[in-house]
Amino acid sequence: MTNEVTLTIDGKQVTVPEGTLVVDAAKKIGIDIPVFCYHPKMEPVGMCRMCLVDIGRPVRDRDSGEIVLEEDGSPKIQFGWKLDTACTVPVSEGMVVEGMTEKVQQGRQEIVELLLTSHPLDCPICDKGGECPLQNLTMAHGPGESRFIYDDKINFEKNVPLGDLIWLDRERCIQCARCIRFQEEIVDDAVLEFFNRGRATDIITNSEPGFDSYWSGNTTDICPVGALTTADFRFSARPWELKNAASICSHCPVGCNMTYNTRREAKSGGDIVIKRAMPLQNEWVNELWICDKGRFAYHFSDSEARLTQPLIRKDGKLTPTSWEEALALVADQFKNAGEGLLTLVSGRLPNEDLFNLRKLTEGLGGKSGLHSYMAGGDLVAQVGLGAGSNLADLGEGDAIVVIACDLEEEAPVWWLRVKAAAERGAKLIVANPRPTKLERYATEIIRYAYGEEVEAVERVAPLSEADNLVVFFGSEGIGLETSEALAQACANLVAELGRVGQPNNGLVGVWPRANTQGAWDIGFRPGFDLAEAKVVYIAGADPVGDDPALAETIMQADFVVVQELFLTETAELADVVLPAQAQTEREGTFTSGERRVQRFYPVVQPRGEARPDFDIAAQIGAKVGLALKGRFPSLVNPELCAETPGYEGLTYQRLAEVSDQWPIVGRGDLYYGGTGYENKQGLGVQLAPSGGYKVSKVSRQDIEKPDGEVIAVPITLLYDRGGMISPSEVLHPRLPEPFILVNPQDSKLLKTTDGMVVGISINDGETSNVVVWEDERIPAGTALVPRSMGVAINRPSTFEIRIAEAAAA
Repeated sequence: MTNEVTLTIDGKQVTVPEGTLVVDAAKKIGIDIPVFCYHPKMEPVGMCRMCLVDIGRPVRDRDSGEIVLEEDGSPKIQFGWKLDTACTVPVSEGMVVEGMTEKVQQGRQEIVELLLTSHPLDCPICDKGGECPLQNLTMAHGPGESRFIYDDKINFEKNVPLGDLIWLDRERCIQCARCIRFQEEIVDDAVLEFFNRGRATDIITNSEPGFDSYWSGNTTDICPVGALTTADFRFSARPWELKNAASICSHCPVGCNMTYNTRREAKSGGDIVIKRAMPLQNEWVNELWICDKGRFAYHFSDSEARLTQPLIRKDGKLTPTSWEEALALVADQFKNAGEGLLTLVSGRLPNEDLFNLRKLTEGLGGKSGLHSYMAGGDLVAQVGLGAGSNLADLGEGDAIVVIACDLEEEAPVWWLRVKAAAERGAKLIVANPRPTKLERYATEIIRYAYGEEVEAVERVAPLSEADNLVVFFGSEGIGLETSEALAQACANLVAELGRVGQPNNGLVGVWPRANTQGAWDIGFRPGFDLAEAKVVYIAGADPVGDDPALAETIMQADFVVVQELFLTETAELADVVLPAQAQTEREGTFTSGERRVQRFYPVVQPRGEARPDFDIAAQIGAKVGLALKGRFPSLVNPELCAETPGYEGLTYQRLAEVSDQWPIVGRGDLYYGGTGYENKQGLGVQLAPSGGYKVSKVSRQDIEKPDGEVIAVPITLLYDRGGMISPSEVLHPRLPEPFILVNPQDSKLLKTTDGMVVGISINDGETSNVVVWEDERIPAGTALVPRSMGVAINRPSTFEIRIAEAAAA
């Protein structure tokens, strides 16, 4: 147990753990000590001196060591001759801290005055105006007048692109180093640094491309001035004009909590539009951070390519029609389909949509399927993380296994939190065929050949001495069949330790979609036979885009309905296309990979005539004689929770509950934790695993590799060219052209050279203009092909290279 210390700050007594910094102790009792450089998630540096306080300590007798008492029996307190920085001084027993004395106020005033000597007076046009710590602290602590001559100010460049996403105003920078330290300490991307000295000190980027990090947007949240701004928000709105709505990121299984800032504006025809995405604090999920994909890839919701009205096929062409006509046609085809109906979904859909789609399908006697290249969601439901788990609690004595997963690419915030756990002393075992960034922190690295995932799990040394064990499994280089075997092997590893159901123990699937685990929980499974279906109902999935070989199969069906945001490759083949609402246009719930059910809220108005998927299913149900709840997700959710194992007792009210979090952040105090949002809308509920899993022998699924051939294996990148990220033009400079990675040895075998542009044929799909990049770290005999990057691949496959005459020459 940590020893506790009692001290007095501005007349208030507080008891905190030993080692707590004075600034944090003050925060716990509602006393705000002003800071610029200090941030509660980073190591203190005491650079800005804004947190000056007067600190007194009990006087001890030099001979006896006993505390000297005043006449009234209270300890005699001796204050230092100088002020101290509250962000660097740990508390001690009996300490007395004064922050409101004239001496302290004078010291803080001088610091503000000094900062303003080299700061531009451009608050009226500064993006930070209205949420600026320097502005606020100048009003609270600064002098009414400056003693310095305005003409003596040094001018610097004001519009400097540090990269594609972040801009720097060099005049506004106060050299607090928060951005530099965040990149070094928190995310280990040391791509920023100071340059020059004295008044000429500047922030520069040392990477190519500039500010090359998945986390750059967070630096704008913690910047205490308007020095750093994002490319898609700068000069587009003022903070006081913005409304906010809580949401959940829909791009990966972490379930990061977010706040969307919105504004009604004339240039959008009077519509309410999203102006930016900001982190929403949830210390059990994403803490105070979000990755740049989550921050910038929200533009799919307002894309001009969105479907806005139903389409039906007439004379071979998809033609706009009314909802009534479209639903009547769909109902007429569905009601007699029986077992010939297949409903195919993806983990992109919220729980309420998935539930209604399953109920509709069951009511009609049809079958349902999950479009996914990963298996194991049923096992995660049995041996997943115990309720009350928090990756932030893992450290010395605990063990984490990450296998078949490039965690920063597949689930960035989990990478961040696993890295932090390793730095706290947790044993980290990383198993992967190729090096990944997570290996920097690994205690043990297991290298295996693609196709030997199960053997790699079995090579993990016994972990019986670990206090807690968390196992992450991903989809590196594998397809559905191998994924099933890998998940079983990982479940065995967890179950053998005998701690299933305990907090901070369990299995986590690094799913390709935000709600894949929810789809498994509600009853959807992969492994369907599309060829047997006569009537196909596809919602939130693009099987043809992922596997062109399925196009012919889908066209052989008697009737195809696609429910989507965009006219995808699958939708182009449909008989009826129904426009669905985006997540930002309605409310609902997602279940994260940690099996935390979280609620998101409406942000903007729906586009055109688009309707939510759960309501479309309910309207079809009404026309075929099935009573399904529609209109509001809050009507669907009670039935969902009542019928879904493990969800019993969940309500929207429980999901909206909040509790105290540390650090304490909020919009009322912008200088301490940054401009992220305090969570008032709900922290979600983590489900308990069902248990009942029995360790069993794993059936291996090896990759068939003909002698002398190179096999293409799929990998996942954070920035791909999928339909949910491509509409965000601000990210386009970071989206690579289609490419494959090969070992130089295999490049010679394929008769290619580094940087050569070729054509590739995989799984009946052909892609032109694919760049071949050589990389010695790639295992020989394999070519790494990123998913959703233009080359269709969902499992290890043979492939052919076509070399254009110009390239060959």
